[in-house]
Amino acid sequence: MKTEFISEVAADTRSLSVDVEITDPAWRGMLPDPAALCRHTLSAAFGLLDYPPRAYEVSVLLSDDAAQQALNARYRGKDSSTNVLSFPSGESADTGFPDEMPLPLGDISLAYETLVREADAGGLSFADHFCHLLVHGMLHLAGYDHENDDDAEQMEMLEIEVLASIGVDNPYQRGTMALQK
Repeated sequence: MKTEFISEVAADTRSLSVDVEITDPAWRGMLPDPAALCRHTLSAAFGLLDYPPRAYEVSVLLSDDAAQQALNARYRGKDSSTNVLSFPSGESADTGFPDEMPLPLGDISLAYETLVREADAGGLSFADHFCHLLVHGMLHLAGYDHENDDDAEQMEMLEIEVLASIGVDNPYQRGTMALQK
Protein backbone atom coordinates (compact mmCIF):
# COMPACT_ATOMS: atom_id res chain seq x y z
CA MET A 1 0.00 0.00 0.00
CA LYS A 2 1.28 3.44 -0.88
CA THR A 3 0.35 6.57 1.00
CA GLU A 4 1.37 9.98 -0.23
CA PHE A 5 1.37 13.20 1.72
CA ILE A 6 1.71 16.51 -0.04
CA SER A 7 1.68 19.81 1.74
CA GLU A 8 0.61 22.77 -0.39
CA VAL A 9 2.48 25.99 0.32
CA ALA A 10 3.28 29.31 -1.32
CA ALA A 11 6.18 29.48 -3.80
CA ASP A 12 8.43 31.32 -1.34
CA THR A 13 8.28 28.56 1.28
CA ARG A 14 9.27 24.93 1.51
CA SER A 15 7.12 21.82 1.42
CA LEU A 16 7.77 18.13 1.82
CA SER A 17 5.83 15.27 0.30
CA VAL A 18 6.35 11.81 1.76
CA ASP A 19 5.53 8.66 -0.18
CA VAL A 20 5.30 5.57 2.05
CA GLU A 21 5.24 2.01 0.79
CA ILE A 22 4.51 -0.71 3.34
CA THR A 23 5.52 -4.14 2.04
CA ASP A 24 5.38 -5.99 5.37
CA PRO A 25 1.96 -5.91 7.10
CA ALA A 26 3.66 -6.40 10.49
CA TRP A 27 4.27 -2.63 10.53
CA ARG A 28 0.54 -2.05 10.89
CA GLY A 29 0.36 -4.49 13.78
CA MET A 30 2.99 -2.55 15.71
CA LEU A 31 1.92 1.01 14.82
CA PRO A 32 -1.63 2.28 14.33
CA ASP A 33 -0.70 4.41 11.28
CA PRO A 34 2.94 3.98 10.21
CA ALA A 35 2.55 6.29 7.20
CA ALA A 36 1.21 9.15 9.34
CA LEU A 37 4.06 8.69 11.81
CA CYS A 38 6.55 8.80 8.90
CA ARG A 39 5.04 12.06 7.65
CA HIS A 40 5.01 13.63 11.10
CA THR A 41 8.58 12.61 11.93
CA LEU A 42 10.12 13.48 8.57
CA SER A 43 8.31 16.84 8.52
CA ALA A 44 9.83 17.65 11.92
CA ALA A 45 13.31 16.75 10.66
CA PHE A 46 12.78 18.67 7.42
CA GLY A 47 11.73 21.73 9.41
CA LEU A 48 15.15 21.93 11.07
CA LEU A 49 17.16 21.45 7.88
CA ASP A 50 18.37 24.34 5.77
CA TYR A 51 16.77 23.76 2.37
CA PRO A 52 15.92 26.68 0.08
CA PRO A 53 12.25 27.42 -0.68
CA ARG A 54 10.65 24.89 -3.05
CA ALA A 55 8.83 21.55 -2.93
CA TYR A 56 10.75 18.40 -1.93
CA GLU A 57 9.90 14.73 -1.67
CA VAL A 58 11.12 11.67 0.22
CA SER A 59 10.15 8.03 -0.29
CA VAL A 60 10.01 5.56 2.59
CA LEU A 61 9.96 1.78 2.33
CA LEU A 62 8.73 -0.11 5.40
CA SER A 63 9.95 -3.60 4.70
CA ASP A 64 11.35 -6.72 6.35
CA ASP A 65 14.80 -8.13 7.06
CA ALA A 66 14.97 -10.15 3.82
CA ALA A 67 14.31 -7.13 1.60
CA GLN A 68 16.64 -4.96 3.68
CA GLN A 69 19.37 -7.60 3.45
CA ALA A 70 19.03 -7.64 -0.34
CA LEU A 71 19.32 -3.83 -0.51
CA ASN A 72 22.26 -3.80 1.90
CA ALA A 73 24.07 -6.49 -0.12
CA ARG A 74 23.40 -4.82 -3.46
CA TYR A 75 24.25 -1.23 -2.52
CA ARG A 76 26.68 -1.54 0.39
CA GLY A 77 28.23 -4.96 -0.19
CA LYS A 78 27.07 -6.17 3.24
CA ASP A 79 25.09 -9.41 3.16
CA SER A 80 23.03 -8.77 6.27
CA SER A 81 19.97 -6.81 7.24
CA THR A 82 20.33 -3.44 8.90
CA ASN A 83 17.92 -1.13 10.65
CA VAL A 84 17.85 1.80 8.21
CA LEU A 85 19.27 2.51 4.78
CA SER A 86 19.31 5.92 3.12
CA PHE A 87 19.72 6.54 -0.57
CA PRO A 88 20.25 10.24 -1.37
CA SER A 89 18.91 11.11 -4.83
CA GLY A 90 21.85 13.26 -5.88
CA GLU A 91 19.39 15.68 -7.47
CA SER A 92 19.57 19.39 -6.74
CA ALA A 93 18.48 22.66 -8.24
CA ASP A 94 22.07 22.85 -9.55
CA THR A 95 21.59 19.66 -11.59
CA GLY A 96 18.83 21.38 -13.53
CA PHE A 97 15.95 19.56 -11.85
CA PRO A 98 12.72 21.32 -12.94
CA ASP A 99 11.50 23.93 -10.46
CA GLU A 100 7.86 22.98 -10.99
CA MET A 101 8.45 19.43 -9.71
CA PRO A 102 9.19 18.36 -6.12
CA LEU A 103 12.94 17.83 -5.77
CA PRO A 104 13.56 14.22 -4.66
CA LEU A 105 15.80 14.10 -1.60
CA GLY A 106 16.02 10.31 -1.71
CA ASP A 107 14.73 7.08 -0.24
CA ILE A 108 14.74 5.64 3.28
CA SER A 109 14.23 1.92 3.92
CA LEU A 110 13.60 0.32 7.32
CA ALA A 111 13.54 -3.35 8.35
CA TYR A 112 10.74 -4.34 10.71
CA GLU A 113 12.35 -7.33 12.47
CA THR A 114 15.62 -5.49 13.06
CA LEU A 115 13.79 -2.54 14.62
CA VAL A 116 11.81 -4.86 16.89
CA ARG A 117 15.00 -6.62 18.06
CA GLU A 118 16.84 -3.34 18.67
CA ALA A 119 13.94 -1.72 20.52
CA ASP A 120 13.56 -4.79 22.74
CA ALA A 121 17.31 -5.04 23.42
CA GLY A 122 17.57 -1.32 24.22
CA GLY A 123 14.42 -1.13 26.35
CA LEU A 124 12.97 1.41 23.89
CA SER A 125 9.44 1.79 22.65
CA PHE A 126 9.11 0.57 19.08
CA ALA A 127 7.51 3.87 17.99
CA ASP A 128 10.33 5.95 19.51
CA HIS A 129 13.01 3.78 17.92
CA PHE A 130 11.18 3.97 14.59
CA CYS A 131 11.08 7.79 14.79
CA HIS A 132 14.76 7.92 15.69
CA LEU A 133 15.75 5.85 12.68
CA LEU A 134 13.55 7.91 10.36
CA VAL A 135 15.28 11.07 11.57
CA HIS A 136 18.65 9.36 11.21
CA GLY A 137 17.80 8.39 7.64
CA MET A 138 16.56 11.89 6.80
CA LEU A 139 19.78 13.42 8.07
CA HIS A 140 21.75 11.07 5.83
CA LEU A 141 19.66 12.28 2.88
CA ALA A 142 20.61 15.84 3.87
CA GLY A 143 24.32 14.95 3.76
CA TYR A 144 25.04 14.27 7.42
CA ASP A 145 27.18 11.29 8.36
CA HIS A 146 28.79 9.64 11.37
CA GLU A 147 32.10 8.45 9.95
CA ASN A 148 34.16 10.34 12.54
CA ASP A 149 33.49 11.44 16.12
CA ASP A 150 32.82 15.11 15.30
CA ASP A 151 30.35 14.27 12.54
CA ALA A 152 28.67 11.64 14.73
CA GLU A 153 28.28 14.14 17.57
CA GLN A 154 26.79 16.77 15.24
CA MET A 155 24.36 14.22 13.79
CA GLU A 156 23.35 12.95 17.24
CA MET A 157 22.67 16.49 18.47
CA LEU A 158 20.38 17.13 15.50
CA GLU A 159 18.61 13.80 16.05
CA ILE A 160 18.05 14.67 19.72
CA GLU A 161 16.68 18.12 18.78
CA VAL A 162 14.26 16.75 16.16
CA LEU A 163 13.10 13.92 18.41
CA ALA A 164 12.51 16.31 21.33
CA SER A 165 10.34 18.45 19.04
CA ILE A 166 7.99 15.47 18.56
CA GLY A 167 8.08 14.28 22.16
CA VAL A 168 10.61 11.45 21.83
CA ASP A 169 13.25 11.14 24.55
CA ASN A 170 16.96 11.28 23.81
CA PRO A 171 17.83 7.78 22.52
CA TYR A 172 21.47 8.24 23.52
CA GLN A 173 20.65 9.08 27.16
CA ARG A 174 20.73 5.48 28.32
CA GLY A 175 23.96 4.68 26.54
CA THR A 176 22.27 1.68 24.94
CA MET A 177 21.69 3.07 21.47
CA ALA A 178 24.29 2.27 18.88
CA LEU A 179 23.20 2.52 15.28
CA GLN A 180 24.58 -0.11 12.95
CA LYS A 181 27.05 1.09 10.36
